[in-house]
Amino acid sequence: MIARLVGAAAWALAGALVLAGCSDNAAGKPSRSATPAVPVTVGDAVEKSVPVQLTAVGNAQAYTTVGIKSQVNGQITQVHFQEGQDVRRNDLLFTIDPRPFEAALRQTESALLQRQAEVQQAQANLERDLAQLENAKVQERRYRDLVERELIAREQYDQLRTNWATLEATVQADRAAVENTRAATRAAMANVDAAKLQVGYTAIRAPIDGRTGNLLVQNGNIVKANDDNPIVIINQVRPIYVSFAVSDQHLTDIKKYYRAAGALRVVARLPRQPEILATGELTFVNNAVDQTTATIQLKATFPNTDNALWPGQFLDVSLVLTTRTAIVVPSQAIQPGQQGLYVYVVKPDQTVESRLVVPGMRLRGETIIEQGLRAAERVVTDGQLRLVPGARIEIRQPKAS
Repeated sequence: MIARLVGAAAWALAGALVLAGCSDNAAGKPSRSATPAVPVTVGDAVEKSVPVQLTAVGNAQAYTTVGIKSQVNGQITQVHFQEGQDVRRNDLLFTIDPRPFEAALRQTESALLQRQAEVQQAQANLERDLAQLENAKVQERRYRDLVERELIAREQYDQLRTNWATLEATVQADRAAVENTRAATRAAMANVDAAKLQVGYTAIRAPIDGRTGNLLVQNGNIVKANDDNPIVIINQVRPIYVSFAVSDQHLTDIKKYYRAAGALRVVARLPRQPEILATGELTFVNNAVDQTTATIQLKATFPNTDNALWPGQFLDVSLVLTTRTAIVVPSQAIQPGQQGLYVYVVKPDQTVESRLVVPGMRLRGETIIEQGLRAAERVVTDGQLRLVPGARIEIRQPKAS
């Protein structure tokens, strides 16, 4: 009797629960056991033109580097710039005490004046002796006629001819003296030019446009001519080089696209930063592959008008070979799984399906999808950890960064 009462109570309780559930469903309320929607953020698979590019780590290098050295020995009397200052070509950088060189210049100029006076004296002697020689020639003709008519003694004529020959020798010597003094004058002029050059070396000027580095001398320092260590280094940074290396496997493509386009664009970014820092062009491909690393060295030239790049700076470099049309998705949509990489695709009924994909090149915040997606499909970009295939989702706006 007791067992029947217990069984009847159990059936009555079960019936009440069923009726309560039916009552809730009839009122439009979901069942307590229904799985809630998972909040996620989504992104679109977009078909667009993307670059075909090679990426590498690059290093900025000065377009030109000049170590400034003194060409004369002397004491620096003035420095005309601040270290780290931009300078223009022919700007005055240093002044070396010019007084010893100016004194040497005056001495050579005096020697030149002396040589020029000697030339004038030698020319005067030549002209005097030439006049005497012409007179001796006239007398020789006159005396020869007289001696042939036996109007004078032969000895007088012979004495005149001897005097004539002596004057001819003297004129030859005078001409040689003129040439010697002229040669000495040219040597003196060369000495003056050399002395002027030495005076000019006391003003050290910038040979290029660029930025100065550390100043290694100050006013009062003694410098040596052509010392091993420069007194300042100037780097030309506008334009500037960025050097980088890529695998020699890409050399054929680089040459093909370079010949076709005439110039290849190179983009520089700060390491691990998505923003483009500067854009330049490929201007140098090394003439040999480095056999130790199997890479080829490349250089790009950047205008660098805003000084965004600096010598010695490390950069992420992208060499753009060409462009193509591809499907891209936000990179965070791609997840690793046991069967490979996959994404959660949003279906029209607000559920998701897991789909394997074949990703291609990564373009900063986006990744090319070679296989697995079509344009305009939506994929989950955040909240994947709580999802399973077929799960219902609730799309939310991404948090502002």
